[in-house]
Amino acid sequence: MIQEPKSGKDIEVAFMPEHIATRLTEYIQNSQMSTDDRVFPLSYTTVRNLVVGLGKKMNVKISPHDLRRHSATYASRNGVPLEIISKVILRYQDLKTTQIYLGKISDTEAIRWMDILHGR
Repeated sequence: MIQEPKSGKDIEVAFMPEHIATRLTEYIQNSQMSTDDRVFPLSYTTVRNLVVGLGKKMNVKISPHDLRRHSATYASRNGVPLEIISKVILRYQDLKTTQIYLGKISDTEAIRWMDILHGR
């Protein structure tokens, strides 16, 4: 659960692989954390500064948003259904937002998918 997400909602659900959820549950129980404790005590600003700083060290301009977009684009280009990308990766409710976010595909990408769909 994400408390006070940027969406303005009180809470959002974030999906993760079951084996990670199991390990997190074990960690929380073993650490005797309270429901108010943060498993990852990071703010958006902290993460942004970390990612931008590491990018500067590599002479690359990058932000957490770039990583988010890359993750969604990578999933899309590897055949993950748009509905999954929208709900699970980006946590959008409207598929139109996801389509705008991912942008348009190139003619080359369209031809590649036609070949895949028709078994070539």
